[in-house]
Amino acid sequence: MTTPQDLFLVSLDVPGEPPVEQGDLSLALAGAELADLLGARALTLDGERIVPGPALATGDRMLDAAQAALKRQEPYETAEDWLWRRGEGLAAAYRDALDAEGQLSGKRQGLFRRAGRDAAADTPARRHAADRWWSREPVLAALAATLGIEADRPAQAPADEAVLTVVATVGDAVTELGAVRERRRIENAAFDNIWRAP
Repeated sequence: MTTPQDLFLVSLDVPGEPPVEQGDLSLALAGAELADLLGARALTLDGERIVPGPALATGDRMLDAAQAALKRQEPYETAEDWLWRRGEGLAAAYRDALDAEGQLSGKRQGLFRRAGRDAAADTPARRHAADRWWSREPVLAALAATLGIEADRPAQAPADEAVLTVVATVGDAVTELGAVRERRRIENAAFDNIWRAP
């Protein structure tokens, strides 16, 4: 299992307050992909820019797709730009991939069947994610914290400087997206008030 898969499952199975927004989760999943690709040495960071390494088979379809999506020409993409570009709709893509493998409901789904999509089930993927979560694995815990999912005891910070940069970038992006949502909420409320005014 990969860090993005584990993070997705933790977002379902560990209560957070408030519940995790899909846009925030998508950004964090894109960051988790970067963390795993850093660990596999499929890329490095030069400051905040993603420098792709040689193409490697990771053994995971979603990570391979992430690696294939890396921009391989200079000037390389920044981690922030990657989060916004790769993150679009990524939570739904992970949900569908895990659901199709039977890791959400415990039953493999056919192309046209969708039953109990997010129903908790005791699956190998969920057990793996829970083990990583309760052991306070630093990368998973740090990315979950950007979503407001906090462990009952603190985890160590990731040791890798590049991973710390990714986590900080995810945190900034989630904060920015939250500010955009709040601004839209205020604008919509003001618009509604104008229409309601006598």
